[in-house]
Amino acid sequence: MTFPIQDYALLDDEECDTRIIAAKAKLGKRCVILGHHYQRDEVFKHADFSGDSLQLSRDAAKSDAEYIVFCGVHFMAEVADILSRPEQISILPDLAAGCSMADMANLIKVQKCWDELSQVLDADNTITPVTYINSAADLKAFCGKHNGIVCTSSNAQKILEWSFAQREKVLFFPDQHLGRNTGYRMGIPLEQMVTWDFTKPMGGLTEQQIRDAKIILWKGYCSVHQAFKPEQIDNFLAKYPDTKVIAHPEAPFEVCQKSDFMGSTSYILKTIRAAELNTRWLVATELNLVNRLHEECKADGKSVHFMSPTLCMCSTMFRTDPQHLAWVMENLAAGNVINQISVPPEEAKLAKLALDNMLLVS
Repeated sequence: MTFPIQDYALLDDEECDTRIIAAKAKLGKRCVILGHHYQRDEVFKHADFSGDSLQLSRDAAKSDAEYIVFCGVHFMAEVADILSRPEQISILPDLAAGCSMADMANLIKVQKCWDELSQVLDADNTITPVTYINSAADLKAFCGKHNGIVCTSSNAQKILEWSFAQREKVLFFPDQHLGRNTGYRMGIPLEQMVTWDFTKPMGGLTEQQIRDAKIILWKGYCSVHQAFKPEQIDNFLAKYPDTKVIAHPEAPFEVCQKSDFMGSTSYILKTIRAAELNTRWLVATELNLVNRLHEECKADGKSVHFMSPTLCMCSTMFRTDPQHLAWVMENLAAGNVINQISVPPEEAKLAKLALDNMLLVS
């Protein structure tokens, strides 16, 4: 018998906690729960592994677990399915937990872009397609098909260096800010990084702009990191001038240029944890991570502040709540697989080529 989600919708968090813990105990090593850094605390606390999406998928693949319950968003569960062993099953507690950035680039749009670029250049011989791991499996497969690669926010520079060693140009999607911030750090001038507007013919670019470009950036962004503004830094520093500023590279170029440090969520955690006692930090990344870090560092006299004065969390990540996790876990304990994420075999094979390229490089 399968338990319907309606039975869980009105349960309070405390009741869900009790059920999740009991189901975990019954399943034992057969199930592993993964919690992304941006996940809400009520769910994050149940994670067997926590971290960035790629590392979580790799941890799960190395585990003895039969079931991988990914408390994150859709593309993360897809990566877990691609990298896991054939007998492992990847599950997403709420199928509506997507990623607005990933949704800004789909296969139809990217293929149209590639076809239009091919009218100006020999795309397969001059452009390396690079997709951020925050993308659908079919875009990773597109990169595998065209001898491209996947990147993360941690290894983007290494991946771009590898890409330029293959061909002279890069098509970088779906996040323009990660591509621009990384390219600029590598010494590529802003004028050689053009933005492809997928709503316009030829991306809104001239043939000359395409020929002159070193990186063609997809006009996509993370809605969370897009909310950070340089004036937020100015206003905070006016009040606390000794503050250190650290930003995720998904933040806009102007924010990253004003920051003292820039790096992935793992880099942000490592940097602030290793910082001197009694220091103050202004952080440009997702709210749940910043709040968790603030609580962790209080004992060391460190003050960790969220950059935006308005609420800014990943709303799609927030969809994974204790009710959905309890629903999935109790069904698993009863022998019912709910919300399995299964990437089609040929697509998974091509996507794994692009992921394997990344793992070899980084």
